[in-house]
Amino acid sequence: MENILGLVALACGLIVGLGAIGASIGIALMGGKFLESSARQPELMNDLQTKMFILAGLIDAAFLIGVAIALLFAFANPFQLAA
Repeated sequence: MENILGLVALACGLIVGLGAIGASIGIALMGGKFLESSARQPELMNDLQTKMFILAGLIDAAFLIGVAIALLFAFANPFQLAA
């Protein structure tokens, strides 16, 4: 029983940690490409900025879904046997 709870805690940490790393790398790459494209074509900066913020929200939403799944596993553990 303790083994299952320990593995679930480890899985929750991996879900949150890897999700945070992936989201931060994705937003950093997107921000860099936004700066490159706005330097090349400054007249498109407003349109690109709107699209960048929408995509940043979607990237963060994917990370928050991972956090919600980790919280589900942590507090309402479906792998725990009913005793």
